[in-house]
Amino acid sequence: MDRPLLTIVTVTFNAERYLGRTLQSVRNALKVLTKPYLIEYLIIDGKSRDETLKIAGGYEDVVSKIVSEKDSGLYDAMNKGLRLSTGKYIWFLNAGDEMRDPNVLSNLLPALEKGDDVYYSDAMMVREDGSEIGLRSVATPHKLPANLKWQDFALGMKVCHQAFIVRKDIAPLYDDTNLSADIGWEIDCLKVATRTTFLPFVLCNYLTGGLSVQNHRRSLIDRFAVLRKHFGLPATVINHILITLRGFLFRFQKGKYW
Repeated sequence: MDRPLLTIVTVTFNAERYLGRTLQSVRNALKVLTKPYLIEYLIIDGKSRDETLKIAGGYEDVVSKIVSEKDSGLYDAMNKGLRLSTGKYIWFLNAGDEMRDPNVLSNLLPALEKGDDVYYSDAMMVREDGSEIGLRSVATPHKLPANLKWQDFALGMKVCHQAFIVRKDIAPLYDDTNLSADIGWEIDCLKVATRTTFLPFVLCNYLTGGLSVQNHRRSLIDRFAVLRKHFGLPATVINHILITLRGFLFRFQKGKYW
């Protein structure tokens, strides 16, 4: 059997409310593939105490491997998934997130076969009840560039991690002590990437209200540390002033910030 072209990793912890929607979206996308064996699907669980593992067990046709053990948080679990993955590319799709439609994988795999380093797209932001907030590039100030570079992250998270796929052999481990580690991880990936591709279709539904939202103040402090590392202190201070002004302007123009 060929090595998987893509490993999808879903991190869970007491995710019984959300996991089914993620797994069903992957199942729907796998059904239309002629070579489903090119997809590896891992569930990295933090020793859930609810029905998460039972729900995952009902998708044996989808899930390649389940690991359930205590971890030290989201990014520790994501690092486990990165280490265990055997695919050429890796995509983190966490519990509650969904593939945008059943054609996502059939559209994605031909693009991955071209062998670029990073693939990215827009994401549809959704609420827990499934209602749509809007595309992230519209509902937030983060417009997507046609040719993504690490410098584009000077004003924050340009591409959400659910819409970012990277070749495993250039992907570092996450800093599992930082709540904004996903920004730093994407920057690190882009710094060594030589070819990036914007996908002309939406990869995912992104369920709002994740870890960084639940710990907003800490995530902002951690984001500052990440951006300072890559852009230096003076530029980061100036850029955070610009981020604040941009947010006020966006709210004034739109009437809300999603």
